[in-house]
Amino acid sequence: MIRAMVVDDSAFMRMALRRIIEADGDLRVVGEASDGKMAIEQAARLHPDIVTMDLEMPGLDGLEATRGLVALPDPPAVLMVSHHTRDGSQGALAALAAGAVDVLWKGSSLGGLDLAQIDRELRGRLRHWAGQRAAQPWVRPAPSPPLPSPAPLPVSGKGCDVVVIAASTGGPDALAELFQASGPLPVPCVVAQHMPADLGPDFVRHLARRTGAEVVLAEHGMAPRPGSVTVIPGHTDGHLARGGAAGGLVLRLGRGEGLVHPSADMLFRSAALVAQRALGIVLSGMGRDGAAGAAALRERGMAVLAQSPESCVVAGMPGAVIQAGLVSETADPAGLGARLRLLAIPRPAPLGWGAA
Repeated sequence: MIRAMVVDDSAFMRMALRRIIEADGDLRVVGEASDGKMAIEQAARLHPDIVTMDLEMPGLDGLEATRGLVALPDPPAVLMVSHHTRDGSQGALAALAAGAVDVLWKGSSLGGLDLAQIDRELRGRLRHWAGQRAAQPWVRPAPSPPLPSPAPLPVSGKGCDVVVIAASTGGPDALAELFQASGPLPVPCVVAQHMPADLGPDFVRHLARRTGAEVVLAEHGMAPRPGSVTVIPGHTDGHLARGGAAGGLVLRLGRGEGLVHPSADMLFRSAALVAQRALGIVLSGMGRDGAAGAAALRERGMAVLAQSPESCVVAGMPGAVIQAGLVSETADPAGLGARLRLLAIPRPAPLGWGAA
């Protein structure tokens, strides 16, 4: 049984969400709260697996409440359910940065509340994120336990031809800090940041504004450029392929299975297949996305770096690759950016590459 808690300042909305959540019998609402302070107090006492959180509430708002929940010794996953996570996309970005694992819009394109849309999507997302939470190697951003011996950096050859990055909960801030520290890179960089469908353009503007970098939203068939950060659109997956007259790297977009997109595993696996020497980085996030892809990179002798668990909002994704012994180095986002500046040396294609 998945234990859920509902936080909303509207009594009607709390009742509606309770009915939607409990419709199938495998989820149970164990508590309700009408403001952020009450939410933190109840979660500390009730230990829910997952919390639906409103964004705008009197007193302690949803962002501050989410930060408080993430800081608990046994934090729940937080799903932001709000009118302010689509039209106000800055609210969605702020929610992901604060520690929400996902956002769900309450409204409809016609205006008003769309309970039918919430009914279609909410239970599936709650089940997914409750499952991801249960599988966390480290749930809270505490000093990390002893790590496995780091995998040595590949020594055969130098440089790389592409950097691929995975991020989820806490990712917007981690990415900004990383690229502020790295500066423009001489090789293409492709980012798989978990986010909703409509958030891509706002996220690209946010990241460019924070870093001063050239940040572009990926399009199907485009070639990622050196010196630019290419972001896979929300609710879309992307994989690298060889294409064009020169046989360079291109990005193909589509939708794979699962509830979380863009898929870091898909991006990393494709880089392992078609890049000469990709460099993978796994940042803050809940779940294990990126672990299978990191294993594929390591099998090809390519390096994987991870954000240090104690610097994460949620340490699940980097914790998974660290525990598997796939990581060469760990650091906070600024430290990773400084290291990336040294490791991202262009690796030219061998003579005749892609000529066939």
